[in-house]
Amino acid sequence: MSLREKYSAAIHVAKSVGMQGGAEEANGRLQFKGTVGSEDEKNKIWDALKSVPSWKEDLNAQIDVVAPASTTYTVQAGDTLSKIAKTHLGDANAYMKIFDANKDKLSDPDKIQVGQVLTIPKA
Repeated sequence: MSLREKYSAAIHVAKSVGMQGGAEEANGRLQFKGTVGSEDEKNKIWDALKSVPSWKEDLNAQIDVVAPASTTYTVQAGDTLSKIAKTHLGDANAYMKIFDANKDKLSDPDKIQVGQVLTIPKA
């Protein structure tokens, strides 16, 4: 049985959570390397890897959490950039960060429209 077969359940978990990377056999060990979007996803993969009793002898694994650089938000009735900044960045005064990230869509920080999809930069 190959190591990829032995760890097929863990490979399946990695795919199901959207891990970017892969698993390859090299030098008699499974080289498991990739990135995920959250600590929870990383833990799910590690739980699956560790379910094989010989994992310490079989694996070289590196799973990193990489948070997205930005998210999006759809403007709702009553929203202002300050309100959005307070909710998503924790500081109403950070509204200019949102404005700067959306200069392609916005010409004035006081003129946002319901339904606009704004990029929210990482806090």
